[in-house]
Amino acid sequence: MTAKNHREGLNAGVYAMYQRRSYQYRNFGIPNGVQKCVHTIWQRSPSTVWLRALRLAMTSTAFMSAAMANAANVVEPWSPTGISSDLYESHAAFDPKTHDFYFVRSSKIFSGWRMLRTHCTGGHWETPIDAPFAGAGVEADPYFTPDGKNVFFISTRATGSQKSKDLDIWRANRAADGHWLAPVRLPSPINSDEAEWFPRPSVDGWLYFGSNRSGGIGRNDIWRAREEKSGQWRVENLGPNINTTDDEYEPLPSRDGLRLIFAAADGLYESHKSKNGWTPRVKLGADINVNGTELGALYSPSGRSLLFARDVGEPKSGEFFVWHIRGHESWPPNCGAP
Repeated sequence: MTAKNHREGLNAGVYAMYQRRSYQYRNFGIPNGVQKCVHTIWQRSPSTVWLRALRLAMTSTAFMSAAMANAANVVEPWSPTGISSDLYESHAAFDPKTHDFYFVRSSKIFSGWRMLRTHCTGGHWETPIDAPFAGAGVEADPYFTPDGKNVFFISTRATGSQKSKDLDIWRANRAADGHWLAPVRLPSPINSDEAEWFPRPSVDGWLYFGSNRSGGIGRNDIWRAREEKSGQWRVENLGPNINTTDDEYEPLPSRDGLRLIFAAADGLYESHKSKNGWTPRVKLGADINVNGTELGALYSPSGRSLLFARDVGEPKSGEFFVWHIRGHESWPPNCGAP
């Protein structure tokens, strides 16, 4: 075949592919905005359409993909007046019924945890007060079920102790009139004679949590529990894809139960559910894990953003940050101030 025949044959093939534009654009991933440019190049100079169109499509697609990735990977501080202070703020939760904001405030060295509540009124956050289900001792890690009927948290209220060893998982149910009933300590084997952390129920019926109990892989491990038909609770360790000989504390399943974000000794990790269980853990990027103190993760209702805390050092300490995973959304609420 001569060069002229080859070129003509190539042009004919490209034009036929162009005519089948739905196939072409789908398979080459050419953005809609580039399609008109391809057509213009074809009309002006069909002999060079293949090279020019392909280069344009590849360059534009790469540029747009990079721009979309950057836009979808934004981490920014969330430091609203009335919530942010010189003390350590962490472990956020929003009540889906009242829209109250709950969080944990502790000393600058992350001790003496207390659960607080505030409400957005008149364009500002009210002065935080104790949670309505608060008790004696240290308490942390509030989490509301999506329907707002239950809240889980950890507490030493059974003993009033300040020691983390005495932390157990508790649940409070909301009455029909909206007030909270007396919290109930979850039974053994969910609670042990060691510390339990960060109880988070999943759509698959499992309650995920951290624990320093014996029988694990490391010190603190990620565990899960589920009530069987017999009424007995089944508890299991998430295994070596998640746990190590170091510490893993705080598991957060996504709303669909297919992704797990968790806090370990050196920051936040993720895993995905497969037919064989949870995939090997992967540490989140450097824009999220800045210094290894990241913890207390909370998904937005849409699952498109993640709120977490980080120790930023003096003059502050623990502060909130939000990661917009899949594009910016107006969450957390700004309570009047942009």
